[in-house]
This record gives sequence, C-alpha cells and structure tokens, in this order.
Amino acid sequence: MSEPAPLDRAIAALRAGRAVALEGQKLLAVETATAAMLDLLDPRHESTLLLSGPRAAALGLGNELDAADPAAPVVLSRCPWLGQDEALALADPGRDLDRAPIGPLEPLAGADHDVLGGAIQLARLAGLLPALWLLPTGTDVTASLSLTDLDLPVRATIVARAKLPLDDLPPSQMVSFRDPASGEDHVALVIGAFGGEAPLVRLHSECLTGDVFGSLKCDCGPQLKQALRLIGDAGGGILLYLRQEGRGIGLANKLRAYQLQDRGLDTVDANRRLGFADDERDYRMAAAMLRALGVDRVRLLTNNPAKVAGLEHEGIAVEARIAHHMPTNPHNADYIATKQNRSGHLG
Repeated sequence: MSEPAPLDRAIAALRAGRAVALEGQKLLAVETATAAMLDLLDPRHESTLLLSGPRAAALGLGNELDAADPAAPVVLSRCPWLGQDEALALADPGRDLDRAPIGPLEPLAGADHDVLGGAIQLARLAGLLPALWLLPTGTDVTASLSLTDLDLPVRATIVARAKLPLDDLPPSQMVSFRDPASGEDHVALVIGAFGGEAPLVRLHSECLTGDVFGSLKCDCGPQLKQALRLIGDAGGGILLYLRQEGRGIGLANKLRAYQLQDRGLDTVDANRRLGFADDERDYRMAAAMLRALGVDRVRLLTNNPAKVAGLEHEGIAVEARIAHHMPTNPHNADYIATKQNRSGHLG
C-alpha cells in the first residue's frame, strides 16, 4: 500500500490531538489537545497561542501589529495563567458569554505570516477551530509537511459509478469522486440525458441537518428536493453533492454557529466569530468533477453569484443562471434574508 500523503497524515494527527510540523513550526490543535499532552510536549510552558485573524478580532485582539494585513493570524504570548482549558475557552465562541473575562493578552510581532496562515488553513482542512499552539522547536511530532503540501492540485478521479434508480426521475447514475486534499468523497447524480446541450446543473453543499433531518433553520433540504425535480422535468442534468457542510466549516463548527445564532448573531457574524470567513467554500472540485464527466458548459441552478464566478474561473462556461428560491418559514426567514443582504445572493 502507498504511504499517506503528508497532508493526510497531518490532518489525522491534528484530529487525534498530536503535534505536527509545518515548515519546521511545531503545531498542536487547541480543540483536540489535552492538558496532559500540552504539558508533555511543552513542559516549560514556552508555547504561544495562534488564533485566526477573524477570531482574534472578535476577541478585540485584531492584528494591530500588521498594518498591511489587519486580518492576519495573531500570536499571543504564553502568560502564566494561559493553559489548555483557557486556550480552548478563547478559541470556542460558544463559551464567550459563559466564561469569566480572560486576560491580559499580549499579541506578538515578527512571526512568519506564510507559515501562520498555512497553519490556520491546515486547522480548517482538518475541520477544527482555527486555533493552535505554536510549540518549541525541539518538540517531537507525528507528521511533517511543507506549505506546498497544502496546495495539492485539484483532481477529480472517478472512484466508482453505478445506476441509482430515483423516485419519479429518469434513469440516473451516481458517480463518486475523492478529493485528494481532504480525503472527502463527493458525488454526482447524473440524471437522464441532456444530449449535446448545456445540462441543467445544481451545486449542492452537504447539509446533514437539512437534507437528512429536515431542519427548518435553512432551506437546504427543500432546495435539494426541488433541484432534483427541476432536473428531472428538464429531461436530465447533473446534481453535484459537495462535502462542504456549513459553507465549508464542517458539521461541528456549523453547530457552534447555530449556538451563536440562538444568541442573536446572523449566519455571517456567527462564522466570523468562530474565526472563519463568511463562506469557506470554493468550487474547484465542482469544476473538476464536471470536466471528468465531459461537461464544460452548464445552465446553473443557483441564487449564489459566487458559484457562477467559481465555475467560470475554472473554465466552465455558465450559459444561464436559473433562479432557485424556496418559501421561507419562521425559523429560516432571517437566514435567507442574510444570504441576500450580506452574502450577495440574487433574486
């Protein structure tokens, strides 16, 4: 068997609460570390704490040391009171209103921003809170990688393909693809036949809460069902089911965002308080999947201009955008309004 890629090993190690090295910088994820592991790796308490720029800003610690990029990651000095429990309380916004004030906190200057930005990217690829311990240089690590390992080329190789009969739809197939960067499996539902015309295509981001359990907090489940119906009515097309839960922040972080929304934040501010961008998705894998299916032009079923731009940037021609609206309910009306007013979704 071939050895796992350095990125795969690093992601597995971080998720397991083990240390990794990025360009020689030793890292330990705050979310999965234990106090015992931190003490074992850093018995002299020399490590510093790395937070993403958005999370630091939410804590009032925006990167004032870097006038060129105030959203850059922030490194905090290791104060005597700052241990694993306190770091997790800082990293997890779900605790912001429950914990006592923590401080003082002192940002540090002079760090390698490329490596720090890569460390935050690595935590996000692992589906973890964007907060890491920067460990002493002599620390033993489980995996090592370079910045170039974070930028794997996006490839869409068909892993498996099979017929999939679907209720009230033309003959369909499910095609499975694997993302080499994250190890996630994405799938395409190829429905009916679309001849030589640009097929009707829907890019649907995974939503366990809405697609499976019928959550009323979003419109994802109804959008999925309606997209399948519209593609079937058109005689055929493609639905790409992309593993981008919570706009790319993962299921656990989406639930953390829901906690913040229950306290009055909208979906954009909740993501930012977690330390993420408004939307962490990109559509390179979607474009690669379409090309692997022999499709280079589409009619796109979406209200999100970022999906149009993302496909066109990757060389997929969007010949038409088809609006895709669902009725609101009392639980998701604010969410849908936020998508229109703050995320640029179209009517």
